[in-house]
Amino acid sequence: MAIRADALAEGLRAERAHHLERSPGSRARYGQAEHLFGRVPMTWMNKWAGGYPLYLGGARGNRVTDVDGNEYVDFALGDTGAMAGHSPDATVRAVTERIGVAGGITTMMPTDDAEWVAADLTRRFGLPLWSYSLTATDANRWALRLARLVTGRPKVMAFSYCYHGSVDETFVIAGPGGATEPRGGNVGPAVPVATTTRVAEFNDLESVAAGLAHEDVAVLIMEPALTNIGIVLPEPGFLEGVRELCTRHGTLLLIDETHTISAGPGGCTALWGLQPDLFVIGKSLGGGVPSGAYGVTQEVADRINAARDADLIDVGGVGGTLAGNVMSTAAMRATLGEVLTDDAFAHMVRLATRFREGVEQVLADRQVPWSVAQLGARAEYRFVSPAPRTGTQSAAAHDDDLEEYLHLFLANRGVLMTPFHNMALMCPATREVDVDLHTSLFDEALARIA
Repeated sequence: MAIRADALAEGLRAERAHHLERSPGSRARYGQAEHLFGRVPMTWMNKWAGGYPLYLGGARGNRVTDVDGNEYVDFALGDTGAMAGHSPDATVRAVTERIGVAGGITTMMPTDDAEWVAADLTRRFGLPLWSYSLTATDANRWALRLARLVTGRPKVMAFSYCYHGSVDETFVIAGPGGATEPRGGNVGPAVPVATTTRVAEFNDLESVAAGLAHEDVAVLIMEPALTNIGIVLPEPGFLEGVRELCTRHGTLLLIDETHTISAGPGGCTALWGLQPDLFVIGKSLGGGVPSGAYGVTQEVADRINAARDADLIDVGGVGGTLAGNVMSTAAMRATLGEVLTDDAFAHMVRLATRFREGVEQVLADRQVPWSVAQLGARAEYRFVSPAPRTGTQSAAAHDDDLEEYLHLFLANRGVLMTPFHNMALMCPATREVDVDLHTSLFDEALARIA
């Protein structure tokens, strides 16, 4: 059954009007924010549906309240930054102890927490040596620099429509014949992206082999599943083929699990037995406190240490003054040790499965030709069926009006989805009743337009 264009247009008008009525406080604050560029702390906050973002009143667990007193079940969870839930008790206690009782937020000195966290990252993901950042973007930037250092090669390979934060080298799409082209909208790139990057299509080993055959790629950076263009899952044999091709061509493999840690306590790397040379993670580590990390194998570490000209201590372009500060490492220790546990992930994955199955049932009942994909505690629907197998296919399935309609319909009835796409993430505080509320509202939303 098709979506009726007239019903969608009318539904979107109605939901926009409803949004205006129920959030006057947010609307007023947005209009008064004259000293913020774009009227928001970060310009991407304008991505929220309805013409302005909801202003935060408070957040706890998987619940958010706006300044107008409206409460929401939060499936956005800070686009993974709050995957542990908002202000988890263990993280709050650890940070309060660190900055209030013991004292210290950033001192340029380590504590025991840093080693504990690194050891736990090794337990989860396998790489033996770790260094910290405050964002996954910075961890990726520094890891790419290290890869170029140890291989002596100039280029990076990335997948079309991948996402690795605001890393210049990764804003790429595949053009005709597999040519590297810039992803639309990138702001002020230092150089044309084809200068730094070769592009491949996810789930297309031939495109990976063709790019690596030039023997000038230092590192292939990838998510084990694409997550910021809808969830695009790897096909059988694809990840193993990527690893083999990287080894054959002397290219390092960097796996970024900032989003895909949703797969389980050790992300896809542990779940699927992956073997990265470098590894990046961020967002969720600190329970909402800015945190990131990158790991390297012993072999890569030895090659880095052998580069006597590299200044890793002072001005070499790797590291930041606030990275690894004692507040963030305290938050990471508490979050990893007490919140994002094996038991928590089992609960979260079970609820994401319930979410996916609910969406699948609605799509079948309404005969709507969309798809839904799940990666552990994360699920997302896409406006096409069968599910896209590449980033380019997934990008082609995007529909601005459909997305805004669904997001507003849900938000106006107390459910928040990730503003950038149709992603729902579970946290330890998520409940079955929350998932079932989404299923019921999703069914009602489709009934009005299909």
